[in-house]
Amino acid sequence: MAHKENEPMVALNGTQISFIGHDCKDIPNFLGDEYGHFARRLDLSFNQLRSLAGLKMFTELEELVADNNLFGNDLRLPRLPNLHTLTLNKNKLTDIEGLLEHLAAVTPSLEYLSLLGNEACPNQLVSLDKDEDDYQRYRYFVLHKLPQLKFLDTRKVTMKEAMEAEARGAFMKVVKPKSEALPNEPGFGSHTHPYTPLPRGSRDARNHKGVFTKCRYIYYGKHSEGNRFIRNDQL
Repeated sequence: MAHKENEPMVALNGTQISFIGHDCKDIPNFLGDEYGHFARRLDLSFNQLRSLAGLKMFTELEELVADNNLFGNDLRLPRLPNLHTLTLNKNKLTDIEGLLEHLAAVTPSLEYLSLLGNEACPNQLVSLDKDEDDYQRYRYFVLHKLPQLKFLDTRKVTMKEAMEAEARGAFMKVVKPKSEALPNEPGFGSHTHPYTPLPRGSRDARNHKGVFTKCRYIYYGKHSEGNRFIRNDQL
């Protein structure tokens, strides 16, 4: 399709659409109008998106990559019956239960989910006081809510995990601790550890820098290339 003047550039490869790095707060209407009826994969990484309401036109969507945006706990997706892959890495999600209940209702085919870099995903990318036990409890809880998942973050769901999630996952919710400071005490509302799971420069796809650490959780950043899921035919 011909690109219209004054419209942000879109990368088109068959049924794959990339709309990356335009700092948009909402999905532009022209994306749905021009590509929504046939797009199977949509990459919206490195924008300033707070809403996915514009996805209502993407009736055939199977994969959605929406990393490095500003989605919070009010995130809502339209019903996407064919969506099997969703990555929401490095956003502002903190309420895991509300998100999972919403995804269970609107994405019945979801099998691949990644939430790395959000406070809702308790690992060392977002908090140094989290460990493997915290992360594993999170996995059990997610799998309890979304038992059809085959991959969560960068790891395949094992049969042992699935069985444990079915048996005890409902009791594995990781509760966010309340601040110890009271409203009239010094330091109230301050953030000792600001939200920096990746270098600030990583937001610009042209200025990507890698991260090396002993942490087991991996996030490669640029356009979500490092976080692609392994397909069944690759196992």
